[in-house]
Amino acid sequence: MSTGNFFDDQKEQSAVKTNIVSKYFWAWAKVITSVQNRYSNSEKRIAYIDLFAGPGRYEDNTKSTPLLVLEQAIADPQMSDRLVTFFNDKNPKNAQSLKQAIQNLPNIGNLKHQPVVENAEIGSAIVEQFKHMQLVPTLLFVDPWGYKGLSLNLIDAVLKNWGCDCIFFFNYNRINMGLHNENVKEHMDALFGERRANELRTKLSPLTPHERELTIVEELGQAFQTMGYKFVLPFRFRNDEGTRTSHHLIFISKDFRGYDIMKGIMAGASSSSAQGVASFEYNPPDKTMPLLFELARPIDDLADMLLRDFSNKTISVEEIYKQHSVGKPYILRNYKEILKRLEGEGKVTANPPANSRKKDTMADTVIITFSK
Repeated sequence: MSTGNFFDDQKEQSAVKTNIVSKYFWAWAKVITSVQNRYSNSEKRIAYIDLFAGPGRYEDNTKSTPLLVLEQAIADPQMSDRLVTFFNDKNPKNAQSLKQAIQNLPNIGNLKHQPVVENAEIGSAIVEQFKHMQLVPTLLFVDPWGYKGLSLNLIDAVLKNWGCDCIFFFNYNRINMGLHNENVKEHMDALFGERRANELRTKLSPLTPHERELTIVEELGQAFQTMGYKFVLPFRFRNDEGTRTSHHLIFISKDFRGYDIMKGIMAGASSSSAQGVASFEYNPPDKTMPLLFELARPIDDLADMLLRDFSNKTISVEEIYKQHSVGKPYILRNYKEILKRLEGEGKVTANPPANSRKKDTMADTVIITFSK
């Protein structure tokens, strides 16, 4: 499958994708290293793996994600001592170009572990390799041009270990077409799981294009949740004209902390919001799609949900957010806004109360009591 002119210049959506991934890498790395530092005998390495890395720079000389990640590590003494990187691209020219771009980075020699660049086909062999490895905390980024190599087994083989998260970027249009193409059935089955893929093919037939998109993303998210990865966040990219979807970025984690960090990053990258709630670029789905339906709720729903879900309970703001926010679009700021509103309306009590706190604030440690 040809990449055509994909790397000629960096489109806006590629810039947003790169920004999301590089921001998350840095935040994730800081969290992991802080945990490692608390234990003297713990592993002191972290890893970044990009299996479809590209040439390193676009034709307009813009840096792609691998170079941004390496620059961040070079600039930080702790990170430069710990980061292990593995980059791959099956195109030998891309791999060679990336090697050269890495060698040209200022102070690249300061990294204790020099980057490894390969040009292998991604398939079952590397999945088996990861399955039998005890990985150090790893951020896996998977950005295939189409769908070949992207599979549930690949992501599961990495996420099984502590501190491992995954971000993958997939071409929605190619997957939409591929689901009914017998020639690529093997790849679709690997991505969704054979049973789910077969059910999905039947389910898609009568749907509108918009419903097909939502259903495909919903089923993919549900596939990961069924495997035990509770924290799944999708983000949609439109084409340059803004008329239809081109790609989706999906984040998967086992840990709420990573989920919370990525939710904030994606919310900041959203092109629109309603009542302060980020869009994550989704038009409202219906209740048959629970993952996406919950991510499309307006903030007006939050007050009613909190009063119902925490009736007759006393709990901190931080715990409310941790227990309630998973699978919903709201970030911590939204919860605090609604809790202050409910306090002002006398529907909850807070300790300390508003008149004892700095004006218009609600700390994480404030205790909220909900009435029956």
